[in-house]
Amino acid sequence: MGGLFGVRAAGLRCARGPRDPEPARAVRCQCPDPLPFKGGPSWTRERTLVAVKPDGVQRRLVGDVIQRFERRGFTLVGMKMLQAPESVLAEHYQDLRRKPFYPALIRYMSSGPVVAMVWEGYNVVRASRAMIGHTDSAEAAPGTIRGDFSVHISRNVIHASDSVEGAQREIQLWFQSSELVSWADGGQHSSIHSA
Repeated sequence: MGGLFGVRAAGLRCARGPRDPEPARAVRCQCPDPLPFKGGPSWTRERTLVAVKPDGVQRRLVGDVIQRFERRGFTLVGMKMLQAPESVLAEHYQDLRRKPFYPALIRYMSSGPVVAMVWEGYNVVRASRAMIGHTDSAEAAPGTIRGDFSVHISRNVIHASDSVEGAQREIQLWFQSSELVSWADGGQHSSIHSA
């Protein structure tokens, strides 16, 4: 039987993170034997920020994005819908401040609601970037989120962190630690990974 957002809940328990006002931190934890068989590798789990941009929210693509990440096997640990403040956007896009399109980007990103999410899983940063596709919709491969849904480079549906370090910075910017959850499997790997 499926749990929240289609995640099988057998053997899982969800515990809220610390309730202090300290910003959230990117997590890299060693997961002991993530596969249902003995002797499997120990894999590093990461967290990344994924945000459905105003055009994706307006076009009702949030569910499609969530479904793709869940089907890939990643775990949703935080999600919220908000009208992004310009101060957050300025910090988020700080490396683009000198670009000629920067003012238009900030106007666009503050023009409607954004759905910000934190996803966790093995190699989630690199995998997320592959899943969303090239920034320019004309170059995004079919099967990627941008390849399937993006209509223009300036309306490309989704953002995903481009590095582990970038993910850590972005998660701290968009989420407080109290807004993120931790999933513990209690040693019940087979309830998730077996068919």
